[in-house]
Amino acid sequence: MIVSVMPMPDGTMTRAHASEARERLATSPFLLVDVELSEAGSPTGQPLAHLLGLGAADLAWLGREGESARAEYLGDSAAFVVPAVEAGQVVHVHAVVTERYLVTVHRGTAARLIQSLTARFPHERPPDAVAMLFLLLDEALETYRGSAVQALLDVEDLEDEMFRQRQPEQVYRLARLRRTAALLHHTLLPYHRVTEETVTRRMMSGSVPEERQRLVREYQRTAGLVLTDIESLQEAARRAFSSYSSLVSADQNGVINRLAIVSTIFLPLTFLTGFFGMNFTYLTDETEGEAVFWLLAVGLQVAFLAIALYTLHRTGLWRRLRDEDGGLDGE
Repeated sequence: MIVSVMPMPDGTMTRAHASEARERLATSPFLLVDVELSEAGSPTGQPLAHLLGLGAADLAWLGREGESARAEYLGDSAAFVVPAVEAGQVVHVHAVVTERYLVTVHRGTAARLIQSLTARFPHERPPDAVAMLFLLLDEALETYRGSAVQALLDVEDLEDEMFRQRQPEQVYRLARLRRTAALLHHTLLPYHRVTEETVTRRMMSGSVPEERQRLVREYQRTAGLVLTDIESLQEAARRAFSSYSSLVSADQNGVINRLAIVSTIFLPLTFLTGFFGMNFTYLTDETEGEAVFWLLAVGLQVAFLAIALYTLHRTGLWRRLRDEDGGLDGE
């Protein structure tokens, strides 16, 4: 377990022991404490909230792996489980905020989210811990927005590539992008709903300062825009799948048309061959001689073939197929 402490507003992030972080949480007027857990969790086996002196009864879940979306007020504090996207995976940051401090708990790659958060402090200069919390929520939403926008661009590029030259591997890439869209929507929407419900109920109490109401409105606007981006990604993925299916159907129609041409040419020839191959008395007695053979066996087939080719030419089917092939080769 790595504990980092950052006194605000002008401090720097430094490593500290859990006991030191506990003392500073009890006395400092404005503090950020970040805890990076190993995969094994707390090395002592005690609840993390107890180690930090945060009140283990209400925060027994703090730092526990597999926690679902959470946003709740606990008297003079609030607790959140905030999802974010790092390296193509959804990670969760646990956050506890009071008027004096913000405590964040995470594992692995989520450390980059905290680094991005602290990098904003010199420019944003949050006046209190609640403002730091909303910066954290905004930074988490930005990870979703970045992932959704990048996936949307990938879908558009892939769709354009399909129209130039369709390949079987493209459908697998589309499936991965569609799964990404579903993952983003599935993980963000429950968190957004529970946070929206909790924040709205808090604002309706009438005791929220105007500045914090502004932070809430900005968060709600940003969350709505991010969800819109994710829904746009889902729609683009569905459209790309539909385009791929249309291209496959067009290819299949071309194959069917070619088979129809072959059938138009050879079906009459097959009929003539089968008809004159029958062992009827009339055919064997009356159709003798070399001239009759050439007239019936060859002449009729040539005549039927000419009629078939003339029909294809008049209907324009052959020309349309040739033009389609030329267009595909040109693309």
